[in-house]
Amino acid sequence: MNSVLPQQLDVLVVGAGFAGLAAVAKILADDPSADVTVIERASDVGGTWRDNTYPGCACDVPTSLYSFSFAPSPEWSHTFARQPELFSYLKSVVERLGLQRRIVTDCELLSADWSETDQRWSVQTTKGATSVRVLVAATGALSTPKIPNVPGIDTFGGTVFHSATWNHEHDLTGERVAVIGTGASAVQFVPEIVDKAARLTVFQRTPAWVIPRLDRTIGRLERTLYEKVPAAHRAVRGIIYGYREAYVTVLADNPWMLPAVKAFAKANLKRQVKNPTTRAALTPDYAPGCKRLLLSNDWLWTLDRPDVDLVTSGLESVTENGVVDASGRNHEVDTIIFATGFTPTEPPVSHLLRGTDGRTLAERWGGSPQAHLGTTVAGFPNLFLMYGPNTNLGHSSIVYMLESQANYVVSALNEMKNHSIAAVEVEESAQRQHNSWVDSSLEGTVWNAGGCSSWYLDSNGRNSTMWPTYTFRFRNKTREFDTSNYRLASGTNESDKKVVSA
Repeated sequence: MNSVLPQQLDVLVVGAGFAGLAAVAKILADDPSADVTVIERASDVGGTWRDNTYPGCACDVPTSLYSFSFAPSPEWSHTFARQPELFSYLKSVVERLGLQRRIVTDCELLSADWSETDQRWSVQTTKGATSVRVLVAATGALSTPKIPNVPGIDTFGGTVFHSATWNHEHDLTGERVAVIGTGASAVQFVPEIVDKAARLTVFQRTPAWVIPRLDRTIGRLERTLYEKVPAAHRAVRGIIYGYREAYVTVLADNPWMLPAVKAFAKANLKRQVKNPTTRAALTPDYAPGCKRLLLSNDWLWTLDRPDVDLVTSGLESVTENGVVDASGRNHEVDTIIFATGFTPTEPPVSHLLRGTDGRTLAERWGGSPQAHLGTTVAGFPNLFLMYGPNTNLGHSSIVYMLESQANYVVSALNEMKNHSIAAVEVEESAQRQHNSWVDSSLEGTVWNAGGCSSWYLDSNGRNSTMWPTYTFRFRNKTREFDTSNYRLASGTNESDKKVVSA
């Protein structure tokens, strides 16, 4: 990796996870001589698949689809890849595409301010300052762990950590462990640690619908076929893409079909959980898909074990030697593990970016992130967001969406180069029109009308997270940079800046 940050850059990408690597790979594929650098706050690439190392960590999207179309790998050992393989895959992509010299590690973004005079971003990092023409924020939606402010947490005498920052030096053998949260991370690591711990106390705020993870080992013969006949691997990817897109038919277009999913999930619950009280506590009262559908083959039966306590009254406080639920009962524990997710509707990077009026992106959003095509924001010229507002999926692979956004960025860069455009800024009206369409499209979907409160909804109650329809529609919308929706500025300083026609 590179250790020096240039003082001036054409394109700066922030983050070296799936999003950032998609952006830099697409930019360099279009123009190998492009002046583009990636900064990464950690000491290695990988993003969420570098950071999340908790036991059992794995992808819940088939890996043939949850990987770059331009960098397929025939070496996956399972249909749903585990964290170590995904981390290794991303590092291999960097090596395969020769991206090492483009990446500056241990370099954290501190601030980025837009200069109307220079029509550039003034960027401050932990490795110094740089002036940037185009800024690509690829910091991800699931990059910063969220730990609730629980009364008394500072007084606890045991060990505390978040699942996203797993403490591997701490041995859970024989310990009494409290797990706070029952989301996508908890369903993976709880079954992995239950045999080590003396007792597990799992705090559930809201039950989730759980269906089996149809995972299987990919044998050597099949992997050899994918290596020798890449078309076969592409065909598998296409088939998986097709059937995952069909989920939208149920989740968004025809929610009247959801009772069939509910019946299947309830049968799965009844098969694995014999205790009727526990089964009732694990039965959601909302439509499947309103919250993230969880894939697991061992989560439910784990909660039915006699050495596992399921607490549904909520976490009230923490004492020196335990955790107190809302009913006032103190559960003595040695370790507390928070599995409380991330901050997708309040991305930390939004507090670091200041636009044309001097306000941060967070201040402009006011708790409800909005962007044009999830990628550009009015008042923030030459800024492109990866995994921005309303690009998350409930059915398919986010990697497909990231590649679509990367294509859009490349198209914008080409427009700027070919027409001598110094700055592009999406019109407020275009952004408003797009988000109006998003909001109306989400109205009847399970993500809005499924009867639950989820992390898809922001502090204003708006769904600023989910893409409302098929991913190929997003691909079509981002195939070419839509200059008619942008204010295009030429010139290098305020005195000669002018608006050029689209």
